[in-house]
Amino acid sequence: MTAPEIITLGCRLNIAESSAMAELAGDADDLIIVNSCAVTAEAVRQTRQAIRKARRRRPDARLIVTGCAAQTDPAMFTAMPEVDRVLGNREKLLADGFGRETGPKAQVADIMTVRDVAPHMASAYSDRTRGFVVVQNGCDHRCTFCIIPYGRGPSISVPAGAVVDQVRRLVDTGIAEIVITGVDVTSYGHDLPGTPTLGLLVERILKGVPDLPRLRLSSLDGVEIDERLFDLLTGEARVMPHVHLSLQAGDDMILKRMKRRHSRSQAVDLVARLHERRPDIAIGADIIAGFPTEDAAMFDNSLSLVADCRIVHGHIFPYSPRTGTPATRMPPVAPPIVRERAARLRAACAEQRTAWLTRQIGDRVEVLVERSGNHGHAANFAPVRLSAPAQPGKIVSARVTGLEADGLIAQESGHD
Repeated sequence: MTAPEIITLGCRLNIAESSAMAELAGDADDLIIVNSCAVTAEAVRQTRQAIRKARRRRPDARLIVTGCAAQTDPAMFTAMPEVDRVLGNREKLLADGFGRETGPKAQVADIMTVRDVAPHMASAYSDRTRGFVVVQNGCDHRCTFCIIPYGRGPSISVPAGAVVDQVRRLVDTGIAEIVITGVDVTSYGHDLPGTPTLGLLVERILKGVPDLPRLRLSSLDGVEIDERLFDLLTGEARVMPHVHLSLQAGDDMILKRMKRRHSRSQAVDLVARLHERRPDIAIGADIIAGFPTEDAAMFDNSLSLVADCRIVHGHIFPYSPRTGTPATRMPPVAPPIVRERAARLRAACAEQRTAWLTRQIGDRVEVLVERSGNHGHAANFAPVRLSAPAQPGKIVSARVTGLEADGLIAQESGHD
């Protein structure tokens, strides 16, 4: 069987769904599927570029476009002569989506009306060393800058039993680390019977799959970290000491204009409590530079948040206006200023990261070895280069001997 060619842009959820689509499409070597991203204008531009390149490379293939950009603006992709068919985010997970059907070029349902879990929504994939399990899709919040709710629809959770089954299946194949992912992971469970929480799901995974060595959580909304989840993040050895927070800004007025649900002080307090209970925990965060109306003082509050929250895994995004979102109606910041502020945020994160990596010299770290055999990640998600190759997929103990570029150099125990 020859699988279709799938070009995936964007998040881990898209990657997991691409894996599911490959199974659904079956033996379709004449098919190209472009799974698009809409999170920024640049992501949409890259999607259109990928479509044109794919068509030039394979002029006789069938080309289907799906994903968030296709969901939010199907007309754009329907108008492209390179495209044979456009499928929405619901349609891409249905078994009949990839046949040679006649009918409308675009098949895109109203994603806001979707309430059921599609057959492959509880999807999973692995990169041979790490497994990713989708536990939730969609978002019920309306941050003023974000187009994703219009591409993903309302928040829908996967029943815990299906999640545990996926985790167990991956662990049985030798996967040593599972990453729980979704669009708004911390909203997990509100739509399920009994309204279970993400903390309850994590407990069930750990209990149901006792052979799972490492569990990692993707981006979390701090206001939804309850005491049960907090206790797991800070006290459970199999839950990795790595929390990535959706912060977005460090100024209270900008946070209100973004329609975020936390204040600056709440973010700083949460990180302080995490460090107090688990000193080795590493903090990551998303921050947007140059949100509309952001003045110099407001930006300084975001810049100082990097140090106040000890952000060592920083994801910095220049503000990108998305048509249809309320932020586009707010007074914009000039693009050169947006770029300059993004660069300053990245520099501040790099300074925090270098100091954090330096403090680990001499420490012993547990490294999940990746495919090359020479590289991997520590429990705190620091990149590590091993001085001698080790077996991919295994967790090895190593001593940190130095730094390079953006990561650690370490020597495996037994090779000291």
